[in-house]
Amino acid sequence: MTLFQLFSTCLTIPYEKVGVSANYATRREGDTLYIFFEGSDGKRDWKDNLDFPVKPYKRMEKTVWFAHRGFLRVWKEIEPFLADKIADKSLRKIVVAGYSHGGALASLCHEYVWYHRPHLRDVIEGYGFGAPRVFWGIRTKKVKERWKNFVVVRNIDDLVTHLPPAFLGFSHVGSLLKIGKKGQYTAVSAHVAQNILKELWRYENRPKG
Repeated sequence: MTLFQLFSTCLTIPYEKVGVSANYATRREGDTLYIFFEGSDGKRDWKDNLDFPVKPYKRMEKTVWFAHRGFLRVWKEIEPFLADKIADKSLRKIVVAGYSHGGALASLCHEYVWYHRPHLRDVIEGYGFGAPRVFWGIRTKKVKERWKNFVVVRNIDDLVTHLPPAFLGFSHVGSLLKIGKKGQYTAVSAHVAQNILKELWRYENRPKG
């Protein structure tokens, strides 16, 4: 799928609801598993969006890193429902994508796949469309490599992609793909799904060379 197609699917695919605010969907095409996470849905999601960092695993290696507690809590609600699908040995590739709040969950799911399916590490793909910052204390190359194939898609002035603030120690992981033009949207309207779709189409259809 192109990024435009992937995000369009993320917006339209029927989701399964787990717990209070954890919505996910899966689709298998041949030996590829697609995992999607829905965007923010109500006040509870935004309460999760404004929480603090904690360790993602009880037992960690010497290199300790932290994940945003609110998003981690939601991911842990979904994890048991995806564990068997991710563990399927017939899979040759896994693609994870999410929008906004769901983009944060996608980054956590991507790391889970990296950790539990080492043979797929070179072919995992992850995309966080309009995703907030999720991680804290990500400094070493050894930790950063978990998200080497994860992309945060930012519609330039998108407010959500700048939260929680970097001065609090939060950061994105993987690479940052900037679309759109500065000043084209307000910080809030840049996060609107249809505006992200519009800019993805422009990005993928821009003149080459």
